[in-house]
Amino acid sequence: MKEIEQRFLDLTEKYKRMIYKVCYMYADSPDDVNDLFQEVILNLWKAYPSFRGESKEETWLYRVALNTCISILRKQSRKPEVIPLNIEAESIAGTEEENLLARMYTLISRLNKVEKAIILLYLEDKSYDDIAAVTGITKTNVGVKLSRIREKLKDMSDN
Repeated sequence: MKEIEQRFLDLTEKYKRMIYKVCYMYADSPDDVNDLFQEVILNLWKAYPSFRGESKEETWLYRVALNTCISILRKQSRKPEVIPLNIEAESIAGTEEENLLARMYTLISRLNKVEKAIILLYLEDKSYDDIAAVTGITKTNVGVKLSRIREKLKDMSDN
């Protein structure tokens, strides 16, 4: 049992930042991010013994993290449509690049759950094949959705 636990700990440590990014996209406060992170880790632990290695570990982790966050949000009817940035990100008064990044995350927070998942994976430099594997849509549909998301973000930034 110790070997399985250590492999799981190594895996979660390796992908901790990715899991936090997914949680961040679906939470509206630092506390909510931490709560989602804990739920994702719990679900990963429960599912880890049944992971068969038919997909890459990263793909499997993304899928569990996204499904966990989305299903928790479905259960919470009090969730607002727009998810504000946390205090830390809002207080960025740094470089122009940091301000653009904060603005981009603000716009992304307005997207629906599926669009957030797709753009998050795209921003992580995932291939269309990887995005399709995580989201369960076709590679062609990934391209179409990304094009529409980019256009939507551009329209939102113009307003």
